[in-house]
Amino acid sequence: QVQLVESGGGLVQTGGSLRLSCAASGRTFSSYSMGWFRQAPGQEREFVATISRSGDSTHYADFVKGRFTISRDNAKNTLYLQMNSLRPEDTAVYYCSARRDAHYWGQGTQVTVSS
Repeated sequence: QVQLVESGGGLVQTGGSLRLSCAASGRTFSSYSMGWFRQAPGQEREFVATISRSGDSTHYADFVKGRFTISRDNAKNTLYLQMNSLRPEDTAVYYCSARRDAHYWGQGTQVTVSS
């Protein structure tokens, strides 16, 4: 089982940037496909981006393409999400996920974009 802890959220103005991090426990981080999801108030959790175990393949939701970049450092057991050109509609709790035999979630980090 893997434990995930997100950090890096906060309050930013429209057009600003944030970098989220997700620290994973254990020594098998590289065996997990990783991803970011988000959930806005009153809405369902939605997919943002995923990255393969080696980091050579990524996929993004259409609404973040060209603005967000997912990456990972397997040596540091850490997943990242670089978010640029932030918009008020990006306001949500962002969750880190790990998938292998099961789907694991972090506790989330709040991102608020002011207009």
